[in-house]
Amino acid sequence: MALRRFDIEAGGDSFAFLPETEPTIAFWLAKYPDDKKRSGVIPLLWLAQKDNAGWLSEPAMREVADRLEMPYIRVYEVATFYTMFRLQPVGKHHIQLCGTTPCMLRGANDLKTVCEAKIGPKMHVTDDGRLSWEEVECLGACVNAPMVQINDYYYEDLTPDSLTEILAKLQNGADVKPGTFIDRLNSAPEGGAKSLVEAELYDGSRSKAVKTLPNLPSDAPAPAEPKTPAPAKKTLIETTKPAATGEKPEALKVAAGEEDDLKRIKGIGPVNETALNALGFYKFSQVAAWTPVNIAWVENELSFPGRVEREDWIAQAKTLAAGEETAFSKRVDAGEVESSKDEGED
Repeated sequence: MALRRFDIEAGGDSFAFLPETEPTIAFWLAKYPDDKKRSGVIPLLWLAQKDNAGWLSEPAMREVADRLEMPYIRVYEVATFYTMFRLQPVGKHHIQLCGTTPCMLRGANDLKTVCEAKIGPKMHVTDDGRLSWEEVECLGACVNAPMVQINDYYYEDLTPDSLTEILAKLQNGADVKPGTFIDRLNSAPEGGAKSLVEAELYDGSRSKAVKTLPNLPSDAPAPAEPKTPAPAKKTLIETTKPAATGEKPEALKVAAGEEDDLKRIKGIGPVNETALNALGFYKFSQVAAWTPVNIAWVENELSFPGRVEREDWIAQAKTLAAGEETAFSKRVDAGEVESSKDEGED
């Protein structure tokens, strides 16, 4: 990248944003937290450039740095890196001529000759202060090449004659409407569309007349009528859930206070205990007496296949029914198992 320096002498000693720019500055600064306000350096430099006749003086950069509480050198680094910022005075109408390959192939060099003849060398400002120019990289309007950007607007599909006319009008104080300078709409073909112009292509009428595909061989079979797909076959999936619902174990009714604390069985918390009580299971002895078909019924009813065997409820229940303890029941009795506490219990 070429070395870029700002013009110290032309910048004067001071700079101030225009009063009408202040609301826009406030808009941008509101986008960032106070400790991240330096993120607004690019938009504020852009606004400063607009308020400083199209270029950034050193006082303008210092004003941006002061507002964002940034070291001056950090703002200088941003301004000298991005070519969107101009570091010396420009004319009232600054022409940026795209010289990248698509524009160059379409005549950008001829436009450059016009700028040199009518304005002077790059970054020279005409004596009346109205015009200046520079060559820039791609401006993203390749389909309408060659083109220039004058201040904020694009002027496209130019020729040496049309650019000469534009520069003459600007130098005489006249306005020139931006856009394309040939007979086309935006980026459409010159003179209007040349193909796909029939109205029936867009109103749906042509598709109704199509009975077969175009360009098929004469001996090609007629398209087969679409068949209704056969319903998919159901595939049996083996699971650990017993095929049968099993047999319900014997249920009991007990008086309040006579039920065993089923939460002392590992795998039975308050929710499962409530569900088991609702089915009539209150005692360790009941769980200890469950047969495989009983287990199948309970697991099917409570929708947790394989859990009783996996967590060994039967063996635990037999031990507890005999008045003995398990390692887990000791922890429950000591209050060390949170999942075995009733809701609301400390």
